Amino acid sequence: MEILHLQIQLFLLVAIGYGLSKKGMMNVTTRKQLTDLVIYVVLPCNIVQSFQIDLSHELLISAGIVLVLGFAAQGLYAVLNLFLYRRFDARRQINLKYGTICSNAGFMGLPLSLAIFGSTGLMYASVALLPIRLFMWSAGLSLYTTTTRKQVLKTLATHPCIIAVFVGFALMFSGVQLPLFLDDTIDCLGRCCTALSMIVIGAILSDVDLRTVFEPADLYYAFIRLLAIPAVLYAVLRLLQVDALVTGIIVILSAMPAGSTTAMLAQKYDQDPEFASKMVFISTLLSLVTLPMWALILT
Repeated sequence: MEILHLQIQLFLLVAIGYGLSKKGMMNVTTRKQLTDLVIYVVLPCNIVQSFQIDLSHELLISAGIVLVLGFAAQGLYAVLNLFLYRRFDARRQINLKYGTICSNAGFMGLPLSLAIFGSTGLMYASVALLPIRLFMWSAGLSLYTTTTRKQVLKTLATHPCIIAVFVGFALMFSGVQLPLFLDDTIDCLGRCCTALSMIVIGAILSDVDLRTVFEPADLYYAFIRLLAIPAVLYAVLRLLQVDALVTGIIVILSAMPAGSTTAMLAQKYDQDPEFASKMVFISTLLSLVTLPMWALILT
């Protein structure tokens, strides 16, 4: 029920953006301005808030295992990106590779982990999100840049989302508490992330011929993201006899659809945002079937 609730919410937000654009209330300039607002203000706040978790000594070892497996999963994605999308043109490859690195684990993964595995599962999922956030705004963001390595490193080091990752780590491990007014402001802005992102995606989709939504490239990506990747991770973790709860968290987060930032960055850097938006839309739609299936397998 939790899965269905979240996915219906996503589609309603997309529908709002689609309707606003069709009514002429969101033109191309407005979309770009909202994209900048999300990337430079809202997402950094969301990232900082995602690091606000407490790690007790009792769970520290298990959380460490989750963290290591989270990084290992990102390594698997990097390897898969080397050969899975070679037959696609350069702009689509960028989106497909980023969509493989970055899923919608932040928005859908946490509440779903809580619903399936309880409060301990929620804590583990929060830890598992750390590698996702880090790779999302380092290796993932670098896919959209065409500058030299030095310029890429400079861009990444000064990007608000990367800065937010380091701030989040510092706050989490130091135990420093932000003043309440500042913490509440960051939390308020961060909560706008999903709504604004999906509305922009809906607006972008308004320029797409809906008859082309179910094209082979999108379906191929959805198969990789929703079925193949979690199946490989599930088999490997079972073979290694990893704890069932830890296995469940890693697999369910790996089975999430494409993250909305795929379309946001494609819009920002003019890398076929229509295709990226269809990736998000189709994978989210098909996850209505695949996520309940994984939930049953893992429990």
